[in-house]
Amino acid sequence: MTYLVENETAALIVPARFIARLHPHFREVMQLLAVQAADEARHIEVFTRRATLFRTELGLSTAGGQASLKTLLDEQDFALASFLLSVLGEGSFLSLLWFIRAHAIDATLRERLKAAIERRHDALASTAGLNEQVFDALIVLAAGSFAPADLRKGHRAVMTLVADMDQGRRQRLERLGFAEGDAAKLSALHTRNFM
Repeated sequence: MTYLVENETAALIVPARFIARLHPHFREVMQLLAVQAADEARHIEVFTRRATLFRTELGLSTAGGQASLKTLLDEQDFALASFLLSVLGEGSFLSLLWFIRAHAIDATLRERLKAAIERRHDALASTAGLNEQVFDALIVLAAGSFAPADLRKGHRAVMTLVADMDQGRRQRLERLGFAEGDAAKLSALHTRNFM
């Protein structure tokens, strides 16, 4: 995790240091770099929390690792620094994250996720579900008018939305390792207000 934190720190510093070099006229470029830096800061936080889950300090950093990351920081040309970071570094980093995901499985995670879904469902079982005004607004939005035929079309569209949401939840749960049947059962427990 310390290694991941180090890499994400370099991934934050590279775009962040170029922001100050931009003329204020290039707002969109500044915003893009700021969003990239914010994403990397979020990654640093996640990996730091994981690293300190069972210990108080981060691990050790190596001279070789530091030297490798320093080459990214030393590159003065934005296009070259961005190329080295994004195309080569981040691309390889994604492969590393997929490797960690495949080989460092938390055996209890799915049970904890399932329990959280069930607790939430139980806590909200007595609620009415989606706000009536929101449901009606979605129907009218899809209908495009108040004509009865259009409203029926709008209702069908909202029912399709509900089915699409269920299918999306099932797919995401299956990607997390839930069996197809379990994913369907858990999806059905989702709150009726879509949230």
